[in-house]
Amino acid sequence: MPAILDTQYFIGLMSGTSTDGADGVIAAFSPAQRPRILAQASLPMPASLRQLFLELNAPMHNELEKSCLAANELAHLYARVCQQLLEQAHLAPEHITAIGAHGQTVRHRPELGYTLQLNAPALLSELAHIAVVADFRSKDIAAGGQGAPLVPAFHKAMFNADRPVTVLNLGGMANISILHPEKEVTGFDTGPANVLMDLWCQRHTGNDYDKDGQWGASGTVNEALLNYLLKAEPWFALPPPKSTGRDLFNPNWLDTLLAGFRQNISAPDIQASLRALTAQTIASAIQAYAPETREIITCGGGALNAPLLREIGLRTGLAVNRCEDYGIASQSMEALAFAWLAWAHCNRIPAGTPSVSGARRKTILGCYYPA
Repeated sequence: MPAILDTQYFIGLMSGTSTDGADGVIAAFSPAQRPRILAQASLPMPASLRQLFLELNAPMHNELEKSCLAANELAHLYARVCQQLLEQAHLAPEHITAIGAHGQTVRHRPELGYTLQLNAPALLSELAHIAVVADFRSKDIAAGGQGAPLVPAFHKAMFNADRPVTVLNLGGMANISILHPEKEVTGFDTGPANVLMDLWCQRHTGNDYDKDGQWGASGTVNEALLNYLLKAEPWFALPPPKSTGRDLFNPNWLDTLLAGFRQNISAPDIQASLRALTAQTIASAIQAYAPETREIITCGGGALNAPLLREIGLRTGLAVNRCEDYGIASQSMEALAFAWLAWAHCNRIPAGTPSVSGARRKTILGCYYPA
């Protein structure tokens, strides 16, 4: 492995399953200390682009052209985030080693040997005048892995836990990183985090998401519905390594199961039950595969949903804290992860982790697009 250079600056960009916007950070990486965030910025995703991404999760007319146009528009959104970050940090493009840009996942089918993140990294490098590292998942899938989750190796580097902890990312989907001082890092997707709650909230309130979990908190968990959903979906019982996305947990999934449940329940009670579904699938995963966990550290947009965190605490019996307690903003964690993944790529450090993804070997993730 080559020697790692002195301090390097990387931008990380992330637009997640929730399709609500693009988050970015500039981070400084040094051999002797944890990455430091120098600037962070977020821009909302235009409603038309968000709708197009959601539609592209299923077959549609002229989807190839629409995918390319959506990717180009996302590159322009990413470039505007980069410009804001550079202005905040008082840095120029030539100071940045590379941008780590995840792109927008519209299909994730590792069992068929592919994953698809819409992205236009060549265009982004032209717009930003900075090299770009992208397509982080394909190499792991080529090596027989799930291509997800990507963040456990990053979480291990960030938290360096001296006791067993589980880092829980609550984006559109939920995934856990299991950290133990004497064991190799593991992790996997546990199921939906915000994606079903966002869908139900949009449908019944017109809001893109349930701010602070307030609407769901007005309802009561229907345990019969919760148990029905848990038993009706075979994916929940699969052992890791495993990953998932909107290919499975989508409006059709929810509507089909709700139609099969023969009980009349109010919309807020269904929202509360979907919150409980997220919490229970996380609790079951930790109890089965990380029973030594002493603390859960949460990040992602769902970490702002206090009723969800309380539900997770009740169902796991564990302390649930936010990554802000460790000096990192919840909304910045995934963007920082992709800055770290770009840093790992440029320094030839394998971030593909077989103990997480099930791949045959460790791999260097990502493809490089020069400025």
